[in-house]
Amino acid sequence: MSDTKRRLVDGTMTAIRQHGIAGVSARTIAAAAGVNQALVFYHFGSVDELLSAACRAGTAERVASWSARLAEVGSLRELLEVGRALHEEERALGNVSFLAQMLAGAQSDERLAASTADALRLWVDEIEAVLRRLLAGSPFAEVADVAGLARAVSAAFIGLELYDGVDSAGAERAMAALDQLGVLIEVVDELGPVTRQILQRRINKVARRP
Repeated sequence: MSDTKRRLVDGTMTAIRQHGIAGVSARTIAAAAGVNQALVFYHFGSVDELLSAACRAGTAERVASWSARLAEVGSLRELLEVGRALHEEERALGNVSFLAQMLAGAQSDERLAASTADALRLWVDEIEAVLRRLLAGSPFAEVADVAGLARAVSAAFIGLELYDGVDSAGAERAMAALDQLGVLIEVVDELGPVTRQILQRRINKVARRP
C-alpha cells in the first residue's frame, strides 16, 4: 500500500471514530489524513470503497497482532482471558467504536455489509482454528459445529464490546458466564475414560434428537 493510500485508510478510521459513520465524507477523511479530498476518488473511486478498504485492512492488522497469542492458548478459559485482554486493548485503541460504526452502516448499505462481513470473517477464521485445536479429543468434538461455534464466540465478543458501553456490569457478568462454560468443558475433559465414554454416548444421543 502506497503512503497516500495508507494515510487515507488511517484517516478513514480516525474520521469514523470522530464523526461516526453518518458524518464520514471525502472532506472529513481528507482532513483526518492531511491530504486533498480529490485523492479519495483518485485512489479508491468512492468513499464507500475507501470505507471497505479501511475495514478490511484495519481488521487484518488487528487479527495479525493477536495471532501469536491466540496460537498459544491452551484451554477455553485461556481463550476467554485473551478475549478480555483483546477487548480492553481494542476499546482503548478506538477499534471497538470503529467496528460499531461499520456495523451500523452495514445495516442499510449492502456494499458495507459485504466488506464488514469479510473483515469479521478474519476473526472467525482465527477463532475457529483455536477451537478446533482445543476441542480435539473432547467428547464435544464429534457433535459440535466448530465453525458455527467460532461465529457464536466472535459474535459474543463483538456484542459484549458494544454492550459494555451501556452496561459494563452486565457485560462482565456475561463474560463470567462464558468462563463458567469453559470450566465445565475442562471438567468433562478431565473425567476418566469410562465416564467419558458414558458421557460421549449420552451427548451423541441428545445430539441426534430432532
